Amino acid sequence: MTLLSLIIALLIEQLRPLPVQKLLLDPLRRLSGAMVQRFNDGEAHHGRAAWWLIVLTATVGCALLYYFLWHVHPLLAMAFNVGVLYLTMGFRQESHFFTDIHLALRMGEVDRARVLLAEWRGGLYHEASSSEIARLSIEQALVASHRNVFGVAFWFILLPGPSGAVMYRLARFFAEDWGRRTDPEFGLFGLFARKAFEVIDWLPVRLTAASFSIVGDFEDAIYCWRTQPMLWPDRASAILLASGGGALGVRLGMPVHESGEIVERPEMGLGDEADADYMQSTVGLVWRALLVCLLMLALLGIAGWVGR
Repeated sequence: MTLLSLIIALLIEQLRPLPVQKLLLDPLRRLSGAMVQRFNDGEAHHGRAAWWLIVLTATVGCALLYYFLWHVHPLLAMAFNVGVLYLTMGFRQESHFFTDIHLALRMGEVDRARVLLAEWRGGLYHEASSSEIARLSIEQALVASHRNVFGVAFWFILLPGPSGAVMYRLARFFAEDWGRRTDPEFGLFGLFARKAFEVIDWLPVRLTAASFSIVGDFEDAIYCWRTQPMLWPDRASAILLASGGGALGVRLGMPVHESGEIVERPEMGLGDEADADYMQSTVGLVWRALLVCLLMLALLGIAGWVGR
């Protein structure tokens, strides 16, 4: 049922992408605002209490509902799995930006690609070259594929029903919404949300990086993974970029023109300069990694069935 639910959810999402802003992010932002208003006094322990109240309640409630539906009828439980996965995971939540930027670069429309990149990442890229645009797009795609697909799928497989997918998606949202805020009036309220997601995402990040390595240039991917991540400020993203860049044979990171200045960044991956061709290769890498993960899940299911 787990494998079938994943496949069905991915197929539905490919055919009819989720309007994630309306159905997911807007309600979560309203909930986040209400919790901040009620709990935040700038103290870290109040942020911890608010995080546990939301994430634990949603995770346990989702698991209990799944078991209830399973006892009613297994098909209802599977439909619940698919529905929750459709809300919490999917390639298409951000991939339309990547596709449009790729097409713009293919057509030589660099100015349009800069505008699309700014909409996707934030910031301004008026002086970015086509190689910088491709490089930043590949970086964003590698991280987004993990956060929107591989990380969600890992916890969906590990916990009962779709409760793991709910936990991961909520933890990621609050890490981004609370954990990144540094304004004095917000205080330390988001500290626990950031640290909790780092713990939750520790193993999934490394499994995603391993998948990239297996389906790409394994030797270069492992070399970059071992030697480069400590140079990047965000360790989780660094592991994905280093392994992904090594697997693809493309250089990521490096200085870029952003918001009117040159942002210095260490080199990640190795090989050639990024371009539109490597953007296409990135799509293939992510899909191959996903197929390997689904195949491994299928083999585990068969082994469990044979061992009974």
